[in-house]
Formats: sequence, C-alpha cells, structure tokens
Amino acid sequence: MLLNWLKIAFANYKKNWLSTLINILGLSFGLAIFLLVFINWLDEKSYEKWVPNKENIFMLEYKNSAFGYMTSSSYPMLEVSKERFKEIEDFAIGNIWYGNKQRLNYGNISCYVDAGSATSSYFEFFPYEKIAGNYKDALQNDNQIALSEETAKLLFGKNYKNCIGKTVVQDNNGKSYLISEVYKLPNSNTVFKPGYLTRPEGIKDNKDQWLNFSYIGFFKLKPNTDVVALQEKLSNQLQKEEKIMSEKWGEKYDEKNKTEVFLTSLSTMKLDAQGGGIDKGDKKNILILMGLSVLILVLSAINLINLKTAQSSQRAKEVGVRKAIGSTKNQLILQFLLETFILCVFSCFLAFALVELLLPFYSKFLGKEIQIENLNLYGYALLIVIFLSLLSGIIPAIYLSNFKPINTLKGNFSRSSHGVFLRNSILTLQLIISSFFIISSLIINSQVNHMMNKDLGFKGDQTIQIDFKKTDWRQKDFNKNKYERLRNEVKNIRGVTDVTGSVLTIGNGYTNMSSVKNAEDTTKVINSAGLGAIELNYFKFYKIKFASGRDFDLRKSSDTISGAVINETFAKQMGWNNENALEKEFIPGWDGKKKYKVIGVVKDFYFQGVHAPVVPVTFFNYERNWAKNNMHNLQIKVSKDDIEGTLKRIEKFWKEKAEPGYPFDYHFVDKHFAKTFEQFKKQRILFTILNSVVLIVALLGLFALSSLLIEQKLKDVAIKKILGASEKSIVLDLTKKFLIISAIAVLISIPISYYFMNEWLKDFAYRIEMPWFPYVLSFVILLLLTFAVVSIKAYRATQVNLVKYLKYE
Repeated sequence: MLLNWLKIAFANYKKNWLSTLINILGLSFGLAIFLLVFINWLDEKSYEKWVPNKENIFMLEYKNSAFGYMTSSSYPMLEVSKERFKEIEDFAIGNIWYGNKQRLNYGNISCYVDAGSATSSYFEFFPYEKIAGNYKDALQNDNQIALSEETAKLLFGKNYKNCIGKTVVQDNNGKSYLISEVYKLPNSNTVFKPGYLTRPEGIKDNKDQWLNFSYIGFFKLKPNTDVVALQEKLSNQLQKEEKIMSEKWGEKYDEKNKTEVFLTSLSTMKLDAQGGGIDKGDKKNILILMGLSVLILVLSAINLINLKTAQSSQRAKEVGVRKAIGSTKNQLILQFLLETFILCVFSCFLAFALVELLLPFYSKFLGKEIQIENLNLYGYALLIVIFLSLLSGIIPAIYLSNFKPINTLKGNFSRSSHGVFLRNSILTLQLIISSFFIISSLIINSQVNHMMNKDLGFKGDQTIQIDFKKTDWRQKDFNKNKYERLRNEVKNIRGVTDVTGSVLTIGNGYTNMSSVKNAEDTTKVINSAGLGAIELNYFKFYKIKFASGRDFDLRKSSDTISGAVINETFAKQMGWNNENALEKEFIPGWDGKKKYKVIGVVKDFYFQGVHAPVVPVTFFNYERNWAKNNMHNLQIKVSKDDIEGTLKRIEKFWKEKAEPGYPFDYHFVDKHFAKTFEQFKKQRILFTILNSVVLIVALLGLFALSSLLIEQKLKDVAIKKILGASEKSIVLDLTKKFLIISAIAVLISIPISYYFMNEWLKDFAYRIEMPWFPYVLSFVILLLLTFAVVSIKAYRATQVNLVKYLKYE
C-alpha cells in the first residue's frame, strides 16, 4: 500500500511539475530564512553554557530616574548584602569592559590584549580550565595578575606554563604584577574573555561608598531562592542608604524616584540584561525577524494548501474510485499527508543547502562568527517539517477525503462552494501578509532616511579622532599633560588644519553624567546632565551654531573659571528659554557647590544616534576641575588637499613619538557617527530582502493557482468566444475575482500594519509622522502585480483551441 501511495505521489508531482516546483522553492526559501534567524537565536542563547551552577548566579542591575538601567554596582552593595541576607552564598566582581585593551610588558616583549579586573572569588563563579598556578592563591592582593593562555604564550612563548611567579608590567601605569595563575578561556560562547585579570583598584576606599557604581557584580544564590523577594530586600536596603547619603549632603531624598535593584540570571544575561549588560545581544530585533520568518513559512504553507485544493478536480475521480473499492477516509488522509510530507522533507534538505551557502554572508552581515554546532537544530528542523506537513497538508487532505464517490464519479464535485470559499480565504490571508510586508518596508525605509537626512548640528567631515591607548588616572594630570603635549605637536604636522579635544566624544554617547541644580531655585533639578569638558575651540572646530549668547573668550578669565555654554535641551529642562538663560547660574553636581554662569546656548547636536533624544549638556573649559585628566583623545581636522599623505604623517608621528609600541587606530568622526545608524540600516536591508522573498513566493503561488483555476474554466472561455466575447472582456472577467481579493486583503492589512509599525516607531525619539503613502502604494502595487501575474495566464486562455473544448458539446 505504501509503495502504491509513493508511486501515485511521484506521478502527481510529475504531472503538476510547475506547482510542485513552486511549492518546493517557496518552502525551501521560507525554511532557509527561518533557520538562519533561528540559528542566530540559538547562538545568542548558548552563551555561558559552560558555567556550572549558572542557574544560581545572578548579575546585579539597577534602575533610577537619573541614569535609567545600569549594569554596574557599588562595592558595599555586594559585600554587605552577602553578610546581611542568608540567601546569598557569595559575591564576585568581574569587570569585563568591552574594548578595554591594555599593554603588558615582560622585558622587551609586549602584548596588547583585553584587560579585566576581578576578585579572587571570580574563579569560583567562572571556573576556567587551569593551565598553571592555583585559583585559591589568585588575585588575593593588589600586585597579583592572572593571564589567559593566549596572553601567556604571547609573552613567554613555549615556556608559558612556567611563568608562575614571574613579573610583568602594565604599561599604562608602570605597575608591576606577579603572575599567580594561567587560565584557558572556554571554546564555547561567552562574554567573559579577558586576556588578563588584576584585582579591582580602590576597593578599600569604596567600602562605604554605596553610590559609587564602579563594579560589575554577581551573586551566587542558594538553590530555590525567591529571587523576586530578594530583589525587594536589596532595593529597600539601597534606598535606605540613598536616603542617609542625601541627608548627609543636605539634600531632600526623592521618594518618588527610588533606585530599584534587579537580579539578572547568568543563563539569560546575554539577551535579557536590563541595562547594557556585557556585550548584550539585540533580543527585540531577533524576535521581530523570527516573527517575520514565521510569516514567510506560513505564506509558503498557504501556497501549498491553495494549490492542493485547486488540484482537487484532478484527484476527485481517484478519490471516488478508491472509496468505491473500500478505502477509508483515514487512509486517504494519510495518503495525502504523506505526499505533503515528502515535499516538506525535500524542501528541508534544500533549505539546509541554502543555509550552508548563505551562513558566511549572514555571519558577516551580523558581525559575528556563527557555525552550525548545535545538533538540536536538526531535531527542531524535523519538528518544523512535521508541523508544516500537518499545517499545509491536513486541510487539503480532509477536503479531498470528504468527496462523495457518487458525485465525483458523475463529475459534479466541482460545484461545491466550500472549496471555493476555502481557497479565497487562504488567498486573502496570503495577500494580507504580502501587503503588510510592503507597507512595513516603505515605513522602515522612510524612518531610516529621516534619521540619516536629519541635521546633526555639527560638521565632522575631514576630521579624525585618535583615542589614547596609554592612560593613567592615578598619576596627577598624566592624561591632561599628554593631551596638551600631543595637541601642540600634532598642530605642526603638515596637512593638519586644527586640533581639539573633549571628554564627551561624538558618536560615543554620554559617558559622564551628573545632576545639576538651579542656583536661584534649588528645587529645580536636572537629574542627568552631560559633562561637556572641552577645548575652548570646540564649537568653532565643529561649526556648531549658537542659539543665543556667545562662545568662550580666552581674554575673559571668568569664562575659563566659571563660564558655561549649555545646549537648548538643558535650557528647556531648567525652565529657561534661549534668551533668558543667559547670565543664569547653576550648581553642577561634579564641582562641589561652585556656581557656573551661562554665557551662551548652542543649538542641540548629537553625541549619540538620532534614534535617542538629545540630553542636557553643559560645556566648560576642561582645565577647570578633575575633568582635565579625562582628556584622553585628539580630534584632528585635516586638509582636503592631501588627506592620505597627512594621515601617513600622523601615523608616523604617533608610532614613533606619541605611543610607540602601541597599534595606531583612528576613525573619521562622521563615519563613526554613521555607525549609530547601522542597526537600522541593517533592519532596512533585512526587511527589503524579506519583502522581496514574500512577494516572489506569493506571486509564484498566485500564478500557479490562477493557472489551475483558469485551466478549469477553459470550456467556459471557449463558449464565450463562440458567443462573440472579446479577448479584453474575457481577460477582465478571469482577473476580476483576484483583483477584488487583493483589494480586500490590502484594506484588512492597513489597521494591522498601522498598529505594528506605530509600535516600532515608538522606539525612536525623533520619528516620522505615520505616512499615508505606503498604504496607498501597497494598494496600487499589489493590484498591479496581481493583474500582471493573472492576466498572463488569462490572455493565454483567450487563445484556446475552440474545437478541442467544444467538439463533444
């Protein structure tokens, strides 16, 4: 019986080769896209699988009105909580900051690797494979260092396992460290990949500093701990300490804006961190892509359902004969499900071939290395194939098996309205999905263009930024003196037209923030304002426009001592306008009780991407306070006449005099800022690709379906031609039903698209108003494509051989 079913199945595949090919291509492309997105999801979910007892390890995060979500923690929050709450077994600090590279020296040999700091308990939380040394002795005091195997090899070569007890020097501060441990980084996915670890500096000084959030902290909890209840206890503890500190500073504690504590599981930290986490993944974008890829799969299944039901006339007599000779309904259902399952299995194999072909390009697009290493993927793929087979096969199978032998053998089965309604409903759903993708693609494209064409408020062309790799915050004025020395020397390089510097740098967001009070009315407070310590030529350098007031004047000592320039957002949040803000005074939270006087208001410009709102910033002379030692970059404007030659001269100077022994890196400011658009440009590209796939799959399915339905009406066409109907009227008559279905589908898709795209646009501080043209354009595009696809077959139908279809009438 099974062999007979297989013979019939392959005979039907051959007979209906066009619809079979369309079904296989649609399913394989749909599966391939879904698998690519799903592989990325599995890759993101696979982080920290190597950590034992990971379900009981949690990272501390915080939320308050001033800074939003924060991943960093204070030291007493970790140490005191362990002693105070019995649910906590231990704590560890693991400061693994993304992009924090340092140079280590051993004699004349050096390496430039990722640096981290950790307490000794770190190795109990994250037990790397030990290569040499003893974890119990590691990082017990401030002069010890633990090296990764790769770092040890770079410094000591083949004898790296014998390096325990030897001394290495951290180049940025000249401090010597004794090697106590060599560890091997895990091969599996992890965010914990330090090239070396030292003990965090300043722990002794920070033991009572509850609000000094300088450490990434972890708790190991006892099994079955009520995490929500512990979060509440931790929040109450911190809020109590905040209140004590506020009273100590003579400030009123804001009961409405208390800091909350969150415990994020290590198992889900990569995607579910409340704040920035450690190299956090983009969960929302992955889920959106997952949802869209599921829609494409559904679209492919709809094609299969529609084409199978449309082919019912070709299988009706077969069903009638089988039932007449004793086949049961269940046997027929199984037979038709088997035919669908074979198509799905073949499509799955083709999909995996496409995945292997596309995965390298997809990995490069995402900026990460993805490999198919999770064997569970094949199990998930099998489940998807079974689900698809049932989803797309059960409806046609039940529909066909319900044919009555007496009707099918007489040939009047096709007059049933049930099959027509089913096809029309499913075709409508298919076109709704297509319309949704068209509308969404147009709106995403409009929003991305809106951001990219927005006036950024500065001119960063022909400007490069070089960040210092060797810095030292402990040595008094080390970074300030280095900045001033290099600034003066770089100015003399041929091709350099100007040089400036700042603490906040364009394209890198707001890294230094503090509260600010109105000096006249201290109840008016900006909770989070940017510290814009700058070189005094900064505004001229970037051609930033003033809304009112003036720029800094070196001839006026008051400008350099207490003068400040604010942005428009600062003035607005303080309750001032651009004009009356001038000569007003405020008290910043970073300079004691010293008053700053506003001498100018600059128009808002962007430090980070235009998807986020401009925050209030106050700009002041960098030499004024502790900010001077945070000047650790040069921003250099080069002449357009010889950019390449100038860059080579700067590189030579940097390698020989500025930072010898360090790699030379720079970025163009405008191109670096453009990277803030990358996420959204990628979304636009992906949506355009998905939209193209959706339209191709939908239109191929529509072509195959219209071909089958029009072929069933060839006798009607022949009769109409005999009666004198024109080719134009016949084509319109055959396409009319499909055009009506397309129009209905677009109308249904409009509120659905509006809701989801409005939700997507809510993530943007500067968004477009919901445009009307994507909805109209979707209506026009879908009607034109439907007419173009269906009319091809309809026109061919008008060329029918009348004798062939009417010779027995």
